[in-house]
Amino acid sequence: MSKTIFVLNGPNLNMLGKREPGIYGGKTLADIEADCKVAGAELGLTIDFRQSNHEGILVDWLHEAADKALGVAFNAGAYTHTSVALHDAIRAISPIPVIEVHISNVHAREEFRHKSMIAPACKGVICGFGPQSYILALQALKTITQ
Repeated sequence: MSKTIFVLNGPNLNMLGKREPGIYGGKTLADIEADCKVAGAELGLTIDFRQSNHEGILVDWLHEAADKALGVAFNAGAYTHTSVALHDAIRAISPIPVIEVHISNVHAREEFRHKSMIAPACKGVICGFGPQSYILALQALKTITQ
């Protein structure tokens, strides 16, 4: 199997650095991608980093991960709380591990963010550590796929 990790990002994450910096910080998604690629290299992993505002594209990328990735770090954005389709896509690619990622602590925010539709299908959830949440997910994927 490839040593590639897909890092998938959902809606509005392309607005990081501009969108609610008090919640999400000042890093852009490009900054986070660069950090992930550095961390991936240190872990001996290749990072395939992607973002889409469209649910169906995210489903397609999860399906692609089944054949091309060792694991997936997935920040589904608002789709985390609404998407049965993403839940089903994650289940469909089992045994490829998927780690749900959030920059903010969703449990300390609005009540509607407390429920994740995808968490039951994921291997684990990392939230609340800012952009470092992505790096923690990469470390976890390295550990559980060795």
